[in-house]
Amino acid sequence: MERYKTNKVLMVRPVAFGFNEETAVNNHYQKKGNLSSYEIQEKALFEFDEMVSKLKNIGIDVKILQDTKTPHTPDSIFPNNWFSTHSDNTVILYPMFAKNRRLERREDLYDIFENINEIKTLDYSQLENEGVFLEGTGSLVLDRKNKKAYCSLSERADERLLNIFCDDMGYKKIDFRSYQTVDTKRKLIYHTNVMMSIAENYAILCADAIDNKEERQKVIDELKASKKEIVYISEEQVENFLGNAIELKNKDGVSILVMSSTAYNILTEKQKNIIEKYSVILPADVKTIEKYGGGSARCMIAELFI
Repeated sequence: MERYKTNKVLMVRPVAFGFNEETAVNNHYQKKGNLSSYEIQEKALFEFDEMVSKLKNIGIDVKILQDTKTPHTPDSIFPNNWFSTHSDNTVILYPMFAKNRRLERREDLYDIFENINEIKTLDYSQLENEGVFLEGTGSLVLDRKNKKAYCSLSERADERLLNIFCDDMGYKKIDFRSYQTVDTKRKLIYHTNVMMSIAENYAILCADAIDNKEERQKVIDELKASKKEIVYISEEQVENFLGNAIELKNKDGVSILVMSSTAYNILTEKQKNIIEKYSVILPADVKTIEKYGGGSARCMIAELFI
């Protein structure tokens, strides 16, 4: 039976988290700072452990993979980009834009599923050799209930592979382009999950980031057709990672919306009221990870549906 949200997740505990020069070329949310590499790692590790503790305390089953010093993978804390799992026991491996992020893929992922028979793997990762990328549930925001794949096309989200994914998994493609303002210029947002998030009964969307009016309306119409109440957010709120939230459920079946404290603090009362009709909001302080990594709470969580 298809499941739409899960209480089981995987997270990767960092050992050398830091600013990644290879991803900064198109992730404009990354920022350099004054901290040493040691200080960045220590702060990120503290934030990670605190977030894991919060998730466990609210009833989420968290599986942890410990990162290793070699190979050096400064973004390993964001595992949802290199794999996704699906309730038909499929694991999908994705091609990654940055060469040092390709090193994050690891075989011991399958140890988590050791009691599961007949796991199927769809391995798209070899398409890296052709310059074709689609970075997991960073590029894909999946409405699993309605089998729709929302994707903001970018250097990290190739329409050709989006088409293959949709054919393989039986999803309807909703593609568009979204933008942020960088030094007065409109530049493509690197990952869809920065500017939108889909829960079972609602969606968080920065419609203003979709500059093409027809594409913007297409996304809105698809969400409404799926009976999602839309929480519209601003581009400023996107900059504060409000779009980077994820709906899970706890062991009692209660809907939990995980977001960062940065995001929670910029919620309006109206937005909060809509979300809290359906979900308990769980904020986690990951400001060091956000600043240096350019990703937030959702990026740190890979859902386990197998």
